Amino acid sequence: MRYRIEQDNLGEKKVPAEAYYGIGSLRSKETYQITKHGIIRQMIKSFANIKKTAAKTNSDMGYLNKDVAEAIFLSCEEILNGRLHGQFITDVVQGGYGFAMNTNANEVIANRANELMGGEKGKYDLVRLEDVNLNQDNYEMVLLAGKLSIIRLTKKLLTEGKKLCNALADKIEAYKLSRADYSLGQQFQAFYEILEKNMKRITSGMNGVLEVAVSARHLPPEQEELYVRKFMKYLVQYSGEAVFQTKNILENKQNLDAISWTSVALKVLISDLSKIAVDLKLLEEQGKIKIPDIDPAGHDVVLD
Repeated sequence: MRYRIEQDNLGEKKVPAEAYYGIGSLRSKETYQITKHGIIRQMIKSFANIKKTAAKTNSDMGYLNKDVAEAIFLSCEEILNGRLHGQFITDVVQGGYGFAMNTNANEVIANRANELMGGEKGKYDLVRLEDVNLNQDNYEMVLLAGKLSIIRLTKKLLTEGKKLCNALADKIEAYKLSRADYSLGQQFQAFYEILEKNMKRITSGMNGVLEVAVSARHLPPEQEELYVRKFMKYLVQYSGEAVFQTKNILENKQNLDAISWTSVALKVLISDLSKIAVDLKLLEEQGKIKIPDIDPAGHDVVLD
C-alpha cells in the first residue's frame, strides 16, 4: 500500500495515498475505538447537505471563491449520491462534541474538491479544510446533522407506521361485516388506536427537532443575520426538510429535550408493537386468526 505524509499540531503521520480522509480522521479512529461502528449513511448525507449549504451561502456573500465553492458543492453532491461513504471512518461515539466527525467530513470533501480542481489528495492547497468549514460552529453543525438524520429516518418510520395503521383499518372493516368476528374487530380497533396515538406522539416530538441553531458569531451582527437567513433558505431547499432557525441559540444548543422526547416516543412505540405482536400470537394460538409464514420472495405477511 502506498502512503502520503500529512502533518498536524501533533506531528506527521502516514495516511493511505488513495484515502479521501486525512490525518485528523485517522487519529480519531485510532483514539476512539469504542463501538467499532462508523457514522450511519443518513448522518453522512446530512453533513454533505450542510457543507453544500455553507459553500453556497459563503459564495453568495463573497466569503468564498466561486470556483472553490463549486468544487465543494460537487463533492457534496457525490456524497449525497452514495459515493465516498467508506471514507467516513470515525467511530460513532467520540469525544469533543463530535469534532472528529466534522473533521472527517471536512477532509473527505476538501480532498475530493481538490481532485475536481486538478489538485492532489492531502495537499489542501486549492481547497483548504478551512474553506469547507468556513463560518461554521463545530458543535452546531454536528447537532444540526444529527437533527436532520433524526427527521429523515423518523419520517420513513412514520410512513411505514401509516401503512400498518391502514392495514389494521382494513381488517377492522372486514370484521365489522361478520357478527362472529365482532370481538376481533374490537381487538383490532384497539391495536389501531394504540398505533395512531404513537404516531401522534412521535410527530409531536418531531416538531421540536425541526427547530435548529445556526450562527456565525465572528461576523458583524448584520452580516451574521444575513448569513443565517441565507443558510436556512438553502438548507431547506437542499435537504427538503422544513427546519427553522431558533429564537434562542444558546437554549437550543444546550437543551436537547426535543430529541429526548422523540426518543421516548420511539421507545413507547417499540414497546406497544411488541405487545401487539404477543397479542396476535395469542389470538393465533386460540385459533381466532391464522398468521401465515413469511413469503420468502416478498417478505409479506397477510392476516387471514
